[in-house]
Amino acid sequence: MSDAFAARLLAWFDRCGRRDLPWQLERSAYRSWVSEIMLQQTQLATVIPYFERFMARFPTVAELAAAPLDEVLHLWSGLGYYARARNLQRAAQQVVAEHGGELPRDLEGLQALPGIGRSTAGAILAQAHGRRHPILDGNVKRVLARVHAVAGWPGRSAVERRLWELAEAHTPAERVGDYTQAIMDLGATVCRRSRPACEACPVAADCIACRTGRQADFPAPRPRRERPLRRTRMLLLQDAAGAVLLERRPPSGVWGGLWCPPELAGESPVDWGERVLGARLRPAPALAAVRHGFTHFELEITPLRARLERAPARVLESDRWVWYNARSPAKFGLAAVVGRLITALQAPGATAGTPAATRKAP
Repeated sequence: MSDAFAARLLAWFDRCGRRDLPWQLERSAYRSWVSEIMLQQTQLATVIPYFERFMARFPTVAELAAAPLDEVLHLWSGLGYYARARNLQRAAQQVVAEHGGELPRDLEGLQALPGIGRSTAGAILAQAHGRRHPILDGNVKRVLARVHAVAGWPGRSAVERRLWELAEAHTPAERVGDYTQAIMDLGATVCRRSRPACEACPVAADCIACRTGRQADFPAPRPRRERPLRRTRMLLLQDAAGAVLLERRPPSGVWGGLWCPPELAGESPVDWGERVLGARLRPAPALAAVRHGFTHFELEITPLRARLERAPARVLESDRWVWYNARSPAKFGLAAVVGRLITALQAPGATAGTPAATRKAP
């Protein structure tokens, strides 16, 4: 192998690399794809149990394509970045409809699927088929930026272009699947964002950042900007049995396709109940406000509590509304913060009564 960087990295991988990850034990393009999507912006330790549950329920592309979206989002609940799950199912449906249930074996075909970019496509082809394609996830960017002292934030097009050139140059023609895993492992376990273990790094001798003591300078961080604070009020409405009314969010945007308590703009819970349900609500003391961070903003939620005093006079669309039983939950996708709000309702003194089974709104 002509590239000494790749040779040293593969020798290290043979000694120290991770070769027992769930998607490595039974290699397939589908398993590699799901793992790569889950690992985007999520730690490995968090992903493993989600991956195992997901594969147990959706062992094939066809089963994922045919599943109810609610069930897909339910198994994704807590991983965040829910557009990944929606795109995953949309892509599965496209694979079934256009490719006979088999993922394309070329870079262009994979990149034509929702949610698959160049790096993800390259990782699938390298790990499942041994095809020579470079990858450039966050760990790889950090390794290459330090080794070659690439200045600038990797989100800038010129910096990213340079990193792709380096990724292409270092990717070997042989053992490309192992190399792909090796450079990701190196970034995750040795060339860490903070406190890198340079003494254990197989390519430290090649690393300009290590030789000059400038590991903290590469890669440059995203330019700092304050995330704006948005505020909303959510109505935690319980019926006589303690079930909570949830509304399905629009398919795109924040928490797209998930079930959440209804948001109130300027009106009171009582006015909302009269307008939407045709029913009288009895307000209860609000829960403490909670904050939830998104990539581009912070969201402060004030949870307003109320009880339903009588059955709604208006019929609610069953595909939009559901009475949710937190003690015997159905397989619905809930954002993590919504799950915490519902759990808070079950705290001693917060609510009373025994919820009936989760049911569609009448």
